[in-house]
Amino acid sequence: MDNNIRAQKIKLLVFDVDGVLTNNQIIFGQDGEAMKVFHSQDGLGMAAACRIGLKTAIITGRESEMVRRRCSELKVSDIRQGSMDKTVHLKELADKYRLTFDEVGYVGDDLNDLAVLKQVGLACAVANAVPEVKAIAHYTASREGGRGAVREIIELVLKAQGKWDALVEMYSNPGMIETRQ
Repeated sequence: MDNNIRAQKIKLLVFDVDGVLTNNQIIFGQDGEAMKVFHSQDGLGMAAACRIGLKTAIITGRESEMVRRRCSELKVSDIRQGSMDKTVHLKELADKYRLTFDEVGYVGDDLNDLAVLKQVGLACAVANAVPEVKAIAHYTASREGGRGAVREIIELVLKAQGKWDALVEMYSNPGMIETRQ
């Protein structure tokens, strides 16, 4: 099936964090909190997706206050942290929104994303994903995780759904849309 057709069906786009929303580096502060660096274009893309009606969610194996805060800023619909089995959380999200897996997209980068990627309608990998993830992905971004890959995938979905031009128009009108990214 063509990626454009797959993307047209997506109502929920789910992201891993480390290696997808970040560049895979984990830096621990003195208090033990893992610090993360997020890409601002990814952030604006996620906020814009929410604004235009595409639901977004996070499923990650780590627990992080920074992830919670960033997702709150961007109006991410759901955050599932500390996930030992991402497929369980994927099913919960699909059930919550009454979606089939064909209506869900997932973006991953490493082995712990494989089972989820095999279930969704649009399986996406970042450019620096491991070969096993790229092998099953329907779409591999040209950008790396934490360096604009999320934005690229959001644009793919919104363009396939015919929503991109309306979003650009919203941002073209002063004062019409929040610009936090």
